[in-house]
Amino acid sequence: MSSVFSEAAASTPRHPADAAHRAPCTPARTHWRAAALDALRERDPLAKAEAVRALHAEAQEAASQGMTHWDASSTLVAHGELPGRPARPELVEPRSLQRRSMSTPQGRVVLLHALAHIEFNAINLALDAVWRFANLPDAFYADWLRVAAEEAYHFSLLRQRLADYGQAYGDFPAHNGLWEMCERTSDDVLARMALVPRVLEARGLDASPPIRARLKQAGDDESAAILDIILRDEVGHVRIGNHWFRYLCEARGLDPHAAWLALAEQYNAPRMRGPFNFEARRSAGFDQAELDTLAAQDAAAASESAARRGAEEK
Repeated sequence: MSSVFSEAAASTPRHPADAAHRAPCTPARTHWRAAALDALRERDPLAKAEAVRALHAEAQEAASQGMTHWDASSTLVAHGELPGRPARPELVEPRSLQRRSMSTPQGRVVLLHALAHIEFNAINLALDAVWRFANLPDAFYADWLRVAAEEAYHFSLLRQRLADYGQAYGDFPAHNGLWEMCERTSDDVLARMALVPRVLEARGLDASPPIRARLKQAGDDESAAILDIILRDEVGHVRIGNHWFRYLCEARGLDPHAAWLALAEQYNAPRMRGPFNFEARRSAGFDQAELDTLAAQDAAAASESAARRGAEEK
């Protein structure tokens, strides 16, 4: 899909595991974006997570010595199917996934598996931003590699929690919605920044608190603590998306609000429904006009749904 917008030409969040994953600087790769593509191709989830952590540690150590190897001017070509992923889980339509009560251990396992799948996809989404889009500032690539490393950390936490329940990633079916939007926005970095971190990933800011509350209610304090870590980091990830979306809008002479609405329509982004975590969204860089737009869209959708129900009952 071609974008209606012509192509044109931050700070990163704190991560508690940085010290554990930092290693002495080894001879640098000639091209970190190519290494990110290699990690994206990796099919084994554990090997992918470790490759991301190692690349991030290498880039951090090199940056501390004033060196970078992003090769931003290179246009890379991916051969073969992306992303690399294991044979399981089976990917199905979202509507076919069963919902189960979190009051039972089996229901909590299904939820944890769904969250692990989201985090695995999030690793891939961040890696794709690193390798795919050329001619951007080094900080863009450093930010998204940092995001990939944090998503790998989240995945490792959820994988271990699944193991505590005697299950593994791949034991339950999952859907492919996050990666499908990644594919649809592969032609335009502005569309990617507008719709993946600011729409799909920002939805996690809204969903995490009620999920955490239900886990706490069920007595699963360990899983609830993982949700706390994920929410804290995801605020930073969405903030990075907002930063680079506005950077690109400024570079193209676009109004960010109008550009976001147009891109959401063009790329058929899912309509956002409340309730919204406005506090987390503000912390992630959404301005009041954007939050007011979300609230207005939700109210309009609720009104339309009520009108349809009334018509069906007549």
